[in-house]
Order: sequence, then C-alpha cells, then structure tokens
Amino acid sequence: MNEPTIPRDRPLRGIVLMLAALAFFSCSDAASKLMTATLPAVEVAWLRFCVFTLLMLGIAVGTGQARALRSKRPSLQTLRALGVLGSSIFFITRLSFLPMAEATAISFASPMIVTALSIPILREVVGWRRWSAVAVGLLSVLIVVRPGAGAFDRAAVFPVLSAFSWAVALVVTRKMSSADSPLVSLTYAAVVGLLITSALVQFTWVMPGWREIGLGLITGGASTVAQWLVVLAFQQARASVLAPFSYSQLIWSGLLGYVIFGNVPDRWTLIGAAVIIASGLYTAHRERTVRVSSALAK
Repeated sequence: MNEPTIPRDRPLRGIVLMLAALAFFSCSDAASKLMTATLPAVEVAWLRFCVFTLLMLGIAVGTGQARALRSKRPSLQTLRALGVLGSSIFFITRLSFLPMAEATAISFASPMIVTALSIPILREVVGWRRWSAVAVGLLSVLIVVRPGAGAFDRAAVFPVLSAFSWAVALVVTRKMSSADSPLVSLTYAAVVGLLITSALVQFTWVMPGWREIGLGLITGGASTVAQWLVVLAFQQARASVLAPFSYSQLIWSGLLGYVIFGNVPDRWTLIGAAVIIASGLYTAHRERTVRVSSALAK
C-alpha cells in the first residue's frame, strides 16, 4: 500500500472502481444533506474531514506506514487537497438548496473540464468519439435539469465552483499517480481539509447532537472509501476515459433522493438517466474494442 503505483492502462478496471466510488459519494452526500437541515455547510464539511483524518491516520499508524506519508510532490498533493476541499464545501452548500438529483446533475460540467484539462496537463490524446460521449452525457444532464425549470436558481454558482474544484482534483490525481501511494494522497487531502475547515468552522459553529454526530460518521466513512476508490481508479485508467462515467452518480443520487427524501424523479430525469447509461456503455465498449485491436496489432 505504501509503494507508489505505476500508472496502468486498464480502463475497464478503472471504470468499475470509479462507479463504486460514485455510489459511496452519493451515500455520503445523502447523509450530508440530512445534516444541512440543522448545521451550516462548513460544519458538515468539518465533521466529514474529522472522520476522514482519523481514519487515514489510523490506517497509517496501524499498518506501520506513518513514515511513508512524506510526499514526493507536496505542492501537487496540496493542490489536489484544495480541490477536494472546495468540491466538498461547495457541494454541501448546494445540497441545502436543491434536491440531491438536481444538485448532482448541475455539477456534471466536471467531466467536460476533466477532458479539457487532460489535454494540456496530462498530454492525453482525446478523440472525437470520447468528446462525443462526454457531450452526450452533458446534454442528458440538461434534459434532467431543464434550465429555467427551477434548478438553475441563486445556488447555481455553487455547483459550478464544485465542478471545477473536483475536476482539478481528478486531473492532479492522475498526474501524480506514479509519485505517491493512495495512502499519501488521501492523508494529505484529509489533513489539509481538516486544518482549513477547523479555521472556518468557528465562525458558524452550532453544537451538534448525537444525530448529527452519527450522520457525520456515515458521511466521513463513505467519503473516505470513495476517495480511496477514485485514487485507485485513476491509477488504472486515463482521466478522459473515466470522465463520462461521473454521470452515473445521477442515478444513485436520484434513488437515494427518492428513498430518503421522497423526491420522485420525473420522466425527464428518467430519460436523462437512460441517455447517461447509454453514453457510458458506449464508451466502455469503445475502450474495450480499441484495447483488443491494439493487442491484436502487436
């Protein structure tokens, strides 16, 4: 776990890891939304990072890898941590205004940003088919959100900022995947996030009850697992390959929004979700075809 992992090109494995990560992220978001009814967004994020930090430091000490937490790329690790923090705070703030499905849908500018950033930063070659898959996914989000129908309100600035922050974190994750282990990346994100939210939470502090503490444990634990899976996914596949699959989180958010909050997805949400799935399946099929063709050519 403490040895750096050499970037691989195993897109199918990376896709599976990313899909699992998004399911855990949705569980964490559901718990966070429940907390926003009684706690400010910064305090919700602080509780999440408290659990995140305790888990990561516990793993490091328990496995005897505390000395392995020194990063070879500390500046990039700090940048990634700031991206994770920004995405968390802006998304939690958004959850206090919007239903889960809509809040998640608006943030899906991030795959477009990831694909765009992967060209100059990661030197990846992005073909027209992959651009098309991402564009179709974005259009399906617009089908769900329907600009002017209520989702694009005063809180629209938060999903934009969250999407950009998350895109930066993902691209940096891939860029330095060969330099540090997942343990180092996640511990950096946890500690930096905890330090900054600890400085901010004092200005909006509300004493949490046992309910909030329990939900904090859930959101922190699920978020930690999700973060770990994301790092592993980007060690297996390129950023531009994984980007379209971020749209699958809309499905999880819609299901949890219905089960927990009683938000019933309308027909446009279902249509948009179907297009998202089709786009993701096409990308997976395309990647598999390309890999098989390359292997046969060799």
